[in-house]
Amino acid sequence: MEYLPQESLTPQQIVSELDKYIIGQNDAKKSVAVALRNRYRRSRLPKEAQEEISPKNIIMIGPTGVGKTEIARRLAKLVRAPFVKVEATKFTEVGYVGRDVESIVRDLVEVAIRMVNDAKIEGVEYQAEKLAEERLLDIMAPYPKKKSAMPNPFEMFFNNGQNSNNTSANNNTYDADMQAIKDKREILKQKLRRQELEEDMIEVEVEDTNAMNDMLASMGMDDSNGNFSDMMGGFMPKKMKKRKVTVEQARKILAQQEAEKLVDFDEVKQEAIQLAENHGIIFLDEIDKIASKGSSHGPDVSREGVQRDILPIVEGSVVKTKYGNVRTDHMLFIAAGAFHVAKPTDLIPELQGRFPVTVHLESLTKSDLERILREPGNALPKQYAQLLKTEGVELVFTDEAITRLASITYDMNEQTENLGARRLHTIMERLLADIMFFASDYQGQQFVIDEAYVNEKLSDMIDDRDLSKFML
Repeated sequence: MEYLPQESLTPQQIVSELDKYIIGQNDAKKSVAVALRNRYRRSRLPKEAQEEISPKNIIMIGPTGVGKTEIARRLAKLVRAPFVKVEATKFTEVGYVGRDVESIVRDLVEVAIRMVNDAKIEGVEYQAEKLAEERLLDIMAPYPKKKSAMPNPFEMFFNNGQNSNNTSANNNTYDADMQAIKDKREILKQKLRRQELEEDMIEVEVEDTNAMNDMLASMGMDDSNGNFSDMMGGFMPKKMKKRKVTVEQARKILAQQEAEKLVDFDEVKQEAIQLAENHGIIFLDEIDKIASKGSSHGPDVSREGVQRDILPIVEGSVVKTKYGNVRTDHMLFIAAGAFHVAKPTDLIPELQGRFPVTVHLESLTKSDLERILREPGNALPKQYAQLLKTEGVELVFTDEAITRLASITYDMNEQTENLGARRLHTIMERLLADIMFFASDYQGQQFVIDEAYVNEKLSDMIDDRDLSKFML
């Protein structure tokens, strides 16, 4: 997907970009496009006004496999915004065993840190490669150490005039060695740039990241948020270990180390927190699974507790992370659920009110499934064709085959559990199982997947009325 500056993206352009990968669901696309554009509009207001305007969170209602997650993920990718997807069912009320909801924000900040850090490292990549080259030369042809002119202080009194002669001789030897090393380094530098030494083995020092983790594991301590390891790192120096690697691997390792030295991590943390606070997108999946129906006993107690724990984060609060305090007031929350059993009104009223935009995603029709197989840039037939091309096998799908695959998928969704577009993966794997298995024996061959081939390979799925055994 082409990345476009956020300020240049109108809602129509956002929908147009999403159309390249997601078929149908125009209402949902329009809603997220407006939400994204409102962020840009807010950024152009005075600071006082910005604080007053909060994002209009969205709740998507629709069956599985219709594009709820993909819409949110593509939206974040479009503008390079920090994005996390979490299942609401993995969280528990405070006091119960399980993850607390504030870990959602911590995960988002980690994503933002990685994004900003990667961008910073990319900016110093050229400089880091130059420094890595010098370090490679230091390993392969280190400079000679200059000998001390007076190794023993008593020689000052008993050298009988020999010290000046020794110093002169040592200097001459050092200068000769230095010149020889400089010549050797110049030759090695040219060979490195011509990549003639890529397979040679050398020894480099790398950080031993397992040392602390092993210690914590032996103590039975959970280092899920990294705070304890960071605290210990302030008292204990980093433990290094030596590894034998090829020159090609060493260049990457050393370039990464040098890039990290060039990047100011305090600046990275500050930018990442601002990015997460103002542009972060949190996708709460399976929100319907924590909707209670008014019961006050059993698991419903914990479900309602999770909703009440989520509520302050969605409303706007301050979450403590190892990088600093993070405000959630202007993060965009997108919730999604099938709501087959529960209804949106089963959520606590306070939480309902924090998701003012509700969009319904429709089940996929036969025409939608056919378009999914044809139009997107990452359509499954295109993916399988690319995979087999690496083995020298050409895969071609006819129009009739695509239509037949869509028809079979639609019928199975209607007669059994509706898995939406996800069932296409099952169909395609079964259809191409033999070709994928024997691909290495078919180099240079072309396979045309037509309607007859589809009917032959999927005949048992078509004829068997009890399709339940083919469910995922």
